[in-house]
Order: sequence, then structure tokens, then C-alpha cells
Amino acid sequence: MPKQLTTPISEEAAEDLQVGDAVEITGYILCGRDAVLPKVLRLIEEGRAGELGADLRGQVIFHTAVSPAGVGPTSSNKLEIESSIAPLSAAGVKLHLGKGALHPETVAALDRYNAVYAVIPPVTALLEAKTLERKVLAFPELGMEALYLIRADRYPAIIGAAHGRSIYDKEQ
Repeated sequence: MPKQLTTPISEEAAEDLQVGDAVEITGYILCGRDAVLPKVLRLIEEGRAGELGADLRGQVIFHTAVSPAGVGPTSSNKLEIESSIAPLSAAGVKLHLGKGALHPETVAALDRYNAVYAVIPPVTALLEAKTLERKVLAFPELGMEALYLIRADRYPAIIGAAHGRSIYDKEQ
């Protein structure tokens, strides 16, 4: 039975997640990938994160673009995406959704900020059926790669990195 997570995710809920846990995520989720995440980081660095239109504390960020066809994960280990994970976690993001293995330094950063990474299967049609709302929050000029806020209903995922461990580690 998957663990039920509702956004925003509390410190306690993040602490309870373990590598390999199946989860279902309900609530509002930020969506961004390589085009928008560097812009988001710049706003955080400039102390202007409030301009994003969403509180990052307890937030989930899904490494995806939002198109009329739906949403599906992109590779989280792309430089612009993976390099955003530690600073976004420091800013309060508790769960990063995507696909692929992360570097050990990123797994350690997740642990440092009590954040986790979940692997979401590339199932655009399933996720579209579980996406209840969508709106552009920032950087609309990026089209489907803008920063979006979506409302999800029981998005399925598996915790891929938590508390200094990764599902991709060879010694599981």
C-alpha cells in the first residue's frame, strides 16, 4: 500500500520516507526543468523567491514540462536540473520528482536538508488523468518549460533517494 503524501510536505513526513517506499502525492506541485530552474535559483539567490507565486517550504517540484499532452518526467541528472536540487532543498522543497540516478553529492545534499527524490514512471497519459489543474506561475515566455503549478490527485512515485541513500546504490 503506497504512503499517501499531501502537499505541502511536513518535515516529519519527509523524515519518515525511505528508499524504495511507494508513495502517492496529492496536492499542488511545482513543475520545472532545465530552462526554468536556473531562473528560479537566481530569484532565490537574489532574495526574490516570493515573486514565484508559491511558497517553496514543503513544496514538491516535478522535473517536467507541461504540455497539452500532459506531463511526464525528464532526466533529473541533467546539469541544470541536478544542480538545482541542493539549493531548492535548502529553500524548503521537500520532494523532487523525476527519473534517473543522482550523483552521490546530490543524495548527500538531500539528506542535509531533509528532502527526498522520487522516481516517477514515464507515464504521461496516466499522469494527465491525475492532473486536476494547471497554471503558469512564472516565466511564461518559456512556454511549456515555464514554471507551472499543477494540482495532482494521487501521483504514483517511488522514493529514489533519502537520508544519504539512493535506490541506485549498488550495495542495497
